[in-house]
Amino acid sequence: MRLPILLAGSVLPLLAGCATVPPADTSAAPMAEAAAEPVAPPAPAVPNNILLADWTGGFGGVPPWDKVKLSDFPEAFTFAIDEQRREFRSIADNPQAPTFANTIEAMEKAGRRLDRVGSIFGVYTSNLSSPEVQALSKEWSPKLSAAGDEITLDPKLFARIETLYNGRAALGLDAVQTRLLTRTYESFVRNGAKLDPAQKQQLTAYNQQLASLFTDFNSKLLADEGSFTAASEAEMKGVPADVKSVAASVAKDKGLPPGSYAIRNTRSAVEPVLTFGTNRAFRQKVWTAFTNRGDNGNANDTNAIIKQIVKLRSDRARLLGYPTHAHWRMQDTMAKTPDRAMDLMMRVWPAAVARVHQEVADMAPFARREGVKTVEPWDYRYFNEKVRKAKYDLSEEEIKPYFQLDNLVQGMFWSAGQLYGLEFKENTGAVPVFHPDVRTFEVTRGGKTVGLFYLDTYGREGKRSGAWMTTYRSRARLTGDDIVLASNNNNFNKPAPGEPVLVSLSDAKTLFHEFGHAIHYLNVDVKYPSLGGAQRDFVEYPSQVNENWLLTRPVLDRFAKHYKTGQPMPQALVDKIEKASTFGQGFATVEYLSSALVDMKLHLLPGGEVDPDAFERTTLAELKMPREMVMRHRLPQFGHLFSSDAYSAGYYSYLWSETMDADTWAAFQETGDPFNKTVAERFRTILLQTGNETDRAEAYRQFRGRDPDVTALLKRRGFPIN
Repeated sequence: MRLPILLAGSVLPLLAGCATVPPADTSAAPMAEAAAEPVAPPAPAVPNNILLADWTGGFGGVPPWDKVKLSDFPEAFTFAIDEQRREFRSIADNPQAPTFANTIEAMEKAGRRLDRVGSIFGVYTSNLSSPEVQALSKEWSPKLSAAGDEITLDPKLFARIETLYNGRAALGLDAVQTRLLTRTYESFVRNGAKLDPAQKQQLTAYNQQLASLFTDFNSKLLADEGSFTAASEAEMKGVPADVKSVAASVAKDKGLPPGSYAIRNTRSAVEPVLTFGTNRAFRQKVWTAFTNRGDNGNANDTNAIIKQIVKLRSDRARLLGYPTHAHWRMQDTMAKTPDRAMDLMMRVWPAAVARVHQEVADMAPFARREGVKTVEPWDYRYFNEKVRKAKYDLSEEEIKPYFQLDNLVQGMFWSAGQLYGLEFKENTGAVPVFHPDVRTFEVTRGGKTVGLFYLDTYGREGKRSGAWMTTYRSRARLTGDDIVLASNNNNFNKPAPGEPVLVSLSDAKTLFHEFGHAIHYLNVDVKYPSLGGAQRDFVEYPSQVNENWLLTRPVLDRFAKHYKTGQPMPQALVDKIEKASTFGQGFATVEYLSSALVDMKLHLLPGGEVDPDAFERTTLAELKMPREMVMRHRLPQFGHLFSSDAYSAGYYSYLWSETMDADTWAAFQETGDPFNKTVAERFRTILLQTGNETDRAEAYRQFRGRDPDVTALLKRRGFPIN
């Protein structure tokens, strides 16, 4: 799944918000005053600071990771913010009448130096965090937020945009230019451009407070995820050897006695213990530490921060003219309204809950054999694995020897070549990287370099949990940016030297998922930077589609090879995986969907007053959440919601995107060829390449000939389709 840290750059604030506000006063009076403005003084010289220098080193320029020092950031941020201010001031004060070129296109080109500094700092906050990084983020996040607001709330700049928008029919714009102008205008309005001066001041205060709180939340969560649970040999009984090896290495690093183990408080470290560990008391101990991240009443407790964030979001939404944060956030989405998102989620929820009850019933005989009368949340994965073994003669431990990470990486590259003509050649060492574990790959199509791909595979202290993709530079013809710099970031357990990295089926799907994001941006080919991204409930769609190719026979034959024998995964095992494809879907769906429903309901609170723990308990009770499991992300650790605004009132988007994903995969299946060139090319040119140049719902209809059908999603998960 992608989760970027958005810093205030030139264009980011423009397309980050949502909503519709009453029509504007169409007066263009500010334009008449512009002619009297004095000529701007010459720009100051750029300081000798590596963060402010143009990127060099091939590939259209690459981040100079090997030369960056944390002490460089204050000067770099100060200069880049001032430069961005001058660039936008020049646009706003232009004495000439506004045109698409001197206003909208000029805005697209402005603030690029700050964008570069921000992209580098984002890697420090996500991949290389430390107390020093957190202190910088705490100081600069509010300032960066204010820099973005300064642009969005500038009345002279907005007057130029509004003049163009109101006269757009006579400007002779093409469809893409009209879309950019419309989205720019609507984004400015959604983000407060029509507020009066006092309201604008209040809005800026809200945004700066939120930026600071997001940083605080991240720091506390990272501290809890940096903790570990010590274990003895007896407590690790049943845990796979490769997982034990990693835990032993962590214990050694932590200075624990020989023979000890340490389970890091992250998902990739915890879930194998919960799945295979036979020591029930230790499973409970590990589960408790993991599910209570941010909720221990100590210095890292996040509940007070969440309470403030939710209240500020609610107050901001009301200031902007919306009943709730959810209504504001969802204006620029495919779903458009909270009701449509809730409708989709509640179509799936009852069937998912019913399936969980069935899964728990299936576990009962296995639980009784071990003297367990009631299946608890720390038992679910353990007994579910036993049911899978009994029902399908299939265990994760049977699959993992065939899922060696390096082979899977080659498999995802090969798939991208078959589908989109992309080729990946490793060039690690040819360009600077931000950590010794990072690998790099030159990406070409038809012999032409189109991108550089960074792969940061392993978990470590200072790196946030989960998996995500980001770009350091995206393709945009207006600015001459042609070579994409894309990265995938995972948290797989790093093995001891010389040992292979074997991953679970779930982790393998995550690998392909994040690579789907990279494929998306490597294919995007747009003119305007602001149209290179996607709406929140579309952005997960290309990544979820890409998961489907993992278990295709061509990929398995070539790349799912036993790490000892080199033999490809036998057809009998593939058949068992396919037969068990809907197994555990009750758990997987409820785990995710409960988080999405709580997110939406939280941000539909009209006043924003909330006790996070009490709200979580009450909402889950109302939903009749099965007692045998918990949300995938409880509120105290829900980084998607509280490390930025990015996924707030938007976690539903995975399900929205999966509806399109399942329906898209059906298009390939209907041809009988998972690598059908005709379907792949239509998918690339209509949906990937176009970025956000066209309405995404209309683009999907052009690709599929109709709206997505939720039936494909229900069938995939094995739920009733009626």
